[in-house]
Formats: sequence, structure tokens, C-alpha cells
Amino acid sequence: MSLKLGTVDFAKYPFLNEASKFLAESHLELDEFNRPEMEYIIDRAASRVEVEMQGKLYKNLEKHEVEVLTFLAALLIVKLTRVEQILKKHCLFEAMRAESFLIQDLRNERDEKKKQLLLFEIFKELFKVNVDLDPDNPQIFRMKLTDYLARSSHFHEDGWKIVNRTLHDGYVYLDADEIVRLVRNELSNLIYDKIKTMPLSNIPQPILEKANYLAFKFKPISEYKQYANMDNPPCIEHALELMSKGENLPHTARLMLATYMLSIGKNVDYIVALFRTAPDFNEKITRYQIEHLAGHTGGLTRYKVPSCSKLESEDLCFRTSDCGEISNPLKFRRKKT
Repeated sequence: MSLKLGTVDFAKYPFLNEASKFLAESHLELDEFNRPEMEYIIDRAASRVEVEMQGKLYKNLEKHEVEVLTFLAALLIVKLTRVEQILKKHCLFEAMRAESFLIQDLRNERDEKKKQLLLFEIFKELFKVNVDLDPDNPQIFRMKLTDYLARSSHFHEDGWKIVNRTLHDGYVYLDADEIVRLVRNELSNLIYDKIKTMPLSNIPQPILEKANYLAFKFKPISEYKQYANMDNPPCIEHALELMSKGENLPHTARLMLATYMLSIGKNVDYIVALFRTAPDFNEKITRYQIEHLAGHTGGLTRYKVPSCSKLESEDLCFRTSDCGEISNPLKFRRKKT
């Protein structure tokens, strides 16, 4: 393609191959982060991580040199914290940050060639998947059915099921929000791999100091509280185990876990604390959602624990011989007592 990405694109998407080439051509050495003029970059990178640990997107955007260097410094800081939950949360929120920029660009860019270039550089170059513009409507995108199914299978909401999608000639049609959302996990994993493979030799002292500060500050959040085993059913234990590793539970698993805990008498504060290690944890949103499930807000309807058959259909059932023939996770608890 003769058209090239500009520096503003590097600022928004510093993980792109072209952005990496920019860094390579600048011959940046890590020792340069020891220079006084780099203090602003390092402070900005640390602030970026702090904001993300609070469950928020870092929305500040400056010129590309600042953004690319901030991105690199943040990767180093996160790696040096040696806290897996900080690492995973940072990767997720960096992916979500890029996602917000990409949705805007795909919606608002009038030059179809520039749109196609963005699709190529991000979807094709990074994730080896072809995404095209709909020939009849440049605001709609299409992806091969096989590529769509490989990604949408991780989503449990009804809207992602193929029966609820527009399908024609082997292509699935999506809007900007949907096409970008499909690769969030892949982008998060891409950034995760970048951090994991970064060498740790000759680390600048200012970077190390910020990493130690963040590791200490967020240690209480990143540590998983081992709740006493209450003879929970396997599906609940599996969800708790995933959270102990800093994994994000799908929406349906969160619904299962929250309604189960409410049904066995746990209060909202207790359940909010359970979700604190989730990479996308936001206390305000989590508390509101749990209060809604508890019937404290909205229609004042208390939600019930999903049945075993429902959980099985959502790939959330991990039935063992101890479950017997129970039809609901709550019956496991009664069976064990």
C-alpha cells in the first residue's frame, strides 16, 4: 500500500509494527531513561498504570514521541513489579484504550483507503485475520465466518451467536464497535507477550523505583484473599480459582458467582471484594451491578442462581461425581450439609 500510517497513528497504537520500527530507527537505549529529561515520560508511564489499576482508561494523548516512549516505559515498569495481576490489568486496559481510538477512527475516517490501511495494519499484520469494508456501506465491516466463530466463541451473550448475526456469502457483517471488540483479547495477549519477552538487563534506576512503588501500593489489591472453603460446587470453585490467577470471568460466570454468593447469605461488600482481582475491576460499577442482582436497585427483583442446565449451555458447568443429579448449584451446598 502506498498510503502510510502517520505519527498520530503511532501515538494511538504504539504496539504496531511500524511504531516498533520508529523506535528502532531512533536507536533508543534503555540507559537514556536515566536522563533528567526522561522524568516526565517515566512519571507519565507510572500514572498510566495507576489509573488502570483503578479500573479506568488512561485517556491522555500527546504527540507520538511521547506516547511511544510512555508505552515502552510502562511495559518496563509493569514487568518489574513482578505482580501478575498488575501485568494482566495493564494489558487489558491498554487494549481497551487502543480499542476506543480504533472505534473512533473506523467510524469517523472518511478516506476509505485509510480505513483499509488501519484494518490491514491491525487485523492482518497483528492477528492474521482479514477484515474488509462492506462494498455497499463503508460503515459496516465483514469478516469470514471461520474467523468470526474462532473469536465470538469466547463471548456468551446472545448477540454474538451466529443465529443473531447478518451472514452472507460466508461473511459475517459487523459495525465498528463489534469488529474491534472481537480482537480485544488478542491485543491484550499481544501486549502481555511483549512484556513477558522483554529483557531485564541494564534497567534504569528511575524505572525500577516506579515499579517498586507500584508493586507496594497495589499489593493489597493484587493479592488474592483465600476464602475459607464452604463446600462450594465445582462451578463456583472454578470461577474462584480463575480469579485467583487474575483472569477475567465472562459476564455469565460473574452472574453465576454473584447470585450464588448472595443466595448463601454473603453481603455486597464481601462479593465486591471477591471481584477485586479481576483485571477490569471497577468498584463503582461492580457494586452497582451486585446491588442490582440483590434487588436493592432497579426493579427491586432479586436474581436467582442459574440452573445447572443453563450453566452447562454456557460452558460454565464443571460437574463432578459429588454433584450427583443436582439441578442447581445451591443444591450442592444443601447436599453437602
